[in-house]
Amino acid sequence: MFSLPIEFDWGELAPIVALSLEVSVSATALAVLIGVPLGGLLATNDFPGRRAVIVVINAFLGLPPVVVGLALYLLLSRSGPLGWFGLLFTPGAMIAAQTVLATPIIAALTHRGLDGPWRDYGGALLVDGASRLRALPELLAIARRPVLTAVLAGFGRAISEVGAILIVGGNIASYTRTMTTTVALETSKGNLTLALELGLILIGISLAVSATGFVLTDREKS
Repeated sequence: MFSLPIEFDWGELAPIVALSLEVSVSATALAVLIGVPLGGLLATNDFPGRRAVIVVINAFLGLPPVVVGLALYLLLSRSGPLGWFGLLFTPGAMIAAQTVLATPIIAALTHRGLDGPWRDYGGALLVDGASRLRALPELLAIARRPVLTAVLAGFGRAISEVGAILIVGGNIASYTRTMTTTVALETSKGNLTLALELGLILIGISLAVSATGFVLTDREKS
């Protein structure tokens, strides 16, 4: 009978898991700093080209990771315009790739989450003397559940990424090797035990993040 013994060697797994979390949390934080204000801007303001921006952001929800990785590779390579940063094949390049992929998700979902509350409460907020910019924190508080969903979706996109970070990170052992790139590598080598262990950890992290979101929203409802 085919079987795979699962014996987690945390001495080997811990650095990979730690790097994955460090890169994905950093990328999600950057994506939140960009995506949430952008989503708020689109929900609360009407300006020329707004509809086009919304269409583009929603189109970017399906950005092919390998294309993002290739574009960043060309930008960050020695002959590229950003080559002087020296980021190629570093965790910084991986953070940049995940940020690019997560930002449209957070921006689009934030816009959708704030659009309804702005129609319902925007007029009252402006009557009370708040500018659109000053009203945004109040609006985010009102729509905190959909905004939290947007952030969790962005993190899920980041932590599961493999194609783009493989191109710009290089999958260097003990330096840029994350859970997803290790799973891809070890599967190709036939080391299914390690690949399965990391896969189970990835699933566990995803479940933990989702459960945290449900707990937070349930507390708000009660």
